[in-house]
Amino acid sequence: MAPDATTRGDVTLFLSGDVMTGRAIDQVLPVPSDPVLYEPWVRNALDYVELAERASGRIPDAVEPSYIWGHALRALDAAGPHARIINLETAVTTSDEPDPKGINYRMHPSNTPCLTAAGIDCCVLANNHVMDWGRSGLLETLATLRSSGMCTAGAGRTIAEARAPAILEGDHRRILVFAYATQSSGVPARWAASESASGVSLLPHPSRGSADRVAEDVRAAYQEGDVVVVSVHWGGNWGYDIPRGHRAFAHRLLDSAPVSVIHGHSSHHPKGIEVYREAPILYGCGDLLNDYEGITGHEEYRGDLVLLYLVTLGASGLAGLRLVPLRIRRFRLERASKADTESLLATLRRECAVLGTDVRLSADGSLDLVRL
Repeated sequence: MAPDATTRGDVTLFLSGDVMTGRAIDQVLPVPSDPVLYEPWVRNALDYVELAERASGRIPDAVEPSYIWGHALRALDAAGPHARIINLETAVTTSDEPDPKGINYRMHPSNTPCLTAAGIDCCVLANNHVMDWGRSGLLETLATLRSSGMCTAGAGRTIAEARAPAILEGDHRRILVFAYATQSSGVPARWAASESASGVSLLPHPSRGSADRVAEDVRAAYQEGDVVVVSVHWGGNWGYDIPRGHRAFAHRLLDSAPVSVIHGHSSHHPKGIEVYREAPILYGCGDLLNDYEGITGHEEYRGDLVLLYLVTLGASGLAGLRLVPLRIRRFRLERASKADTESLLATLRRECAVLGTDVRLSADGSLDLVRL
């Protein structure tokens, strides 16, 4: 299903999985944070830069803010999405108080132009790295992103703010973005927002009860004609299996609320896609940007191969879903080779088949979802 946003009333969204601009990527941006880390084996973020350079070659110092997006900028400009929505998996803060969880991502607030360079409209923050530098780091993240003109969803100063949608004004229809995280993605229970404490909008686990809670949030904010994105950070980092509870949650939510797309993430690689009640369910979008180059393990998943998700929604539901294959190399998104595109295509066809969908290669090298 190739998107065609020329139809009056259609809305095209750019959705991405994890965008991890902290740690080593922050070190190559113009204003790096203190590189000290608190991980069991690595104590300096510059060590991850060195690993990537060993694997792929020299990375320039103090790169331009747009550098990390590479070919993605051309692809996004060509698609012209009405909204650009990412799962931002890092704190944007100068805080020096790391959470004791052990792996802590932060980007210096002065490097926020690396997000605005791609025209990002909304940062989903319900994930397992947004509070890596404590509640003070979260509050600075919220303030920094909002002062830079971006909306946020899934975290806030109170539970009401964390559960409230980001509202984007599209050309024809409002776009509402709700965001939630589950403990299965590595979010500590103590990060949950409350009436008196900042934090993330946390669901203990995907269940019928959790779906009903989300449906209540959606129905309370929905106006006729709205496009509704429900973004969920769930599950582990590796593996293509889709837990039964995830499918049950997604179907229950789509049965009971006017949701346009379910935007799932946490896996470090793309997972299968389902269409249910004319809404796409992206069970795992995979990473879009990370600093994992040169780190060994899980090579069979090809975590360096990533996708831009371009979802077009019409009055009656899904009108098109196009995937743009890219590769992370030297902390930058480059066009995927023919062989890498074919590898992604084969994986997606295998994983989508069990969900009643298929993926076809288009003439320009992008991938289009089709229904079986």
